[in-house]
Amino acid sequence: MDEVIHAEPVVLFALEWYEFCWSVRKLFSRVGIGYRSVDLDSVDYQKDDLGGKIRAVLAASTGQKTIPQIFVGAEHIGGCTDLFNAWRDGSLQRRLSLKDIRYDASVEIDPYSLLPKWQQPRKTA
Repeated sequence: MDEVIHAEPVVLFALEWYEFCWSVRKLFSRVGIGYRSVDLDSVDYQKDDLGGKIRAVLAASTGQKTIPQIFVGAEHIGGCTDLFNAWRDGSLQRRLSLKDIRYDASVEIDPYSLLPKWQQPRKTA
């Protein structure tokens, strides 16, 4: 796992079917962030429960059991909402720039709009 995290600028540990993972992928696509996705439920990771074993190592090393888990420049960002909050407050963009990871800075987007409608935070009046 460490080899992947250190070999790739942006790594997404994900599940293929999960909406939060889809939403992270949408953000990366919209702003042009290249990434490696490790889809823990894919056929490649089903043999000998490799996906489950990686999940256990992720939980032990990050303290978070949720999926997705995102790493930028080998630094743990957290899950989907952690990533979205970092985008909103500009800390993700700063981290990308510090690590020389290209993205389209001209894109203005609220990442929470990329969640399925039933998962989007409710707006208060």
